[in-house]
Amino acid sequence: MDHGKLYIVATPIGNLEDITLRAIRILKEVDVIAAEDTRHTLKLLNHLEISKPLISYHRHNEEIKTEILLEKLLEGQDIALVSDAGTPGICDPGEVVVKKCIEQGIKVIPVPGACAMINALISSGIDTKEFVFLGFLPLNKKLRKEKLEEIKNTKKTIILYEAPHKLMTTLTELVELLKNRKIALARELTKIHEEVIRGNIEEILKKSENLKGEIVLIIEGNKDIEIKNKFENLSLEEHFEFYEKQGFEKKEIIKKIAKDRKVNKNEIYQKFI
Repeated sequence: MDHGKLYIVATPIGNLEDITLRAIRILKEVDVIAAEDTRHTLKLLNHLEISKPLISYHRHNEEIKTEILLEKLLEGQDIALVSDAGTPGICDPGEVVVKKCIEQGIKVIPVPGACAMINALISSGIDTKEFVFLGFLPLNKKLRKEKLEEIKNTKKTIILYEAPHKLMTTLTELVELLKNRKIALARELTKIHEEVIRGNIEEILKKSENLKGEIVLIIEGNKDIEIKNKFENLSLEEHFEFYEKQGFEKKEIIKKIAKDRKVNKNEIYQKFI
């Protein structure tokens, strides 16, 4: 007997129109829907006029319910896994059952759709070429400190999720750590009160009191590290030539080299007398 298939189905993060035609078809065709919160998913299914058996599958019963889902899949039943909103497995349950299915040779099929972090990133105005998604910052002080150091030192754009009641604490920590780094705060994406606030962290902090809704923070990478890496492999002569070719005067070049290398300009000046 053939195994069933596990479909990882993305659902809307707010606007009910953000469900794909394929997702609707899969939800109609599968035998069972595994949902993070069955009451929440039931509202979506009622809206789509779909009636299916539901199984609760969330953070606190993931290990136990994975075994039940595996049994059904091995019996040949197809299952759709959904979270409350967005793409399952991204800061939501899903990872455990996917790994087990792969071990058992059960086909895992992603059904793409809404994902808060991607929508926040593409509307942020901050570099999208390379990025690091860190989910929610840890509450444990030691682990949190490590993550904050990672944010400080990476040159890639950072994406964080944050709960509204913890936002001010997180932004205050980020101001101390990152000074005037650029940031975008996206909240209530795809909903009526959707908003993206852009600026440096201090500006965002001033505008962020009493903000409600789901929040995504997009943080600019460490440009100082990028500049340092760019020039540390150059000799002083090559560094000088780099700016000379751009048409800068000697005095201006010395200032720029000193800034790039974070040294006193007199030190550079001595080298070019």
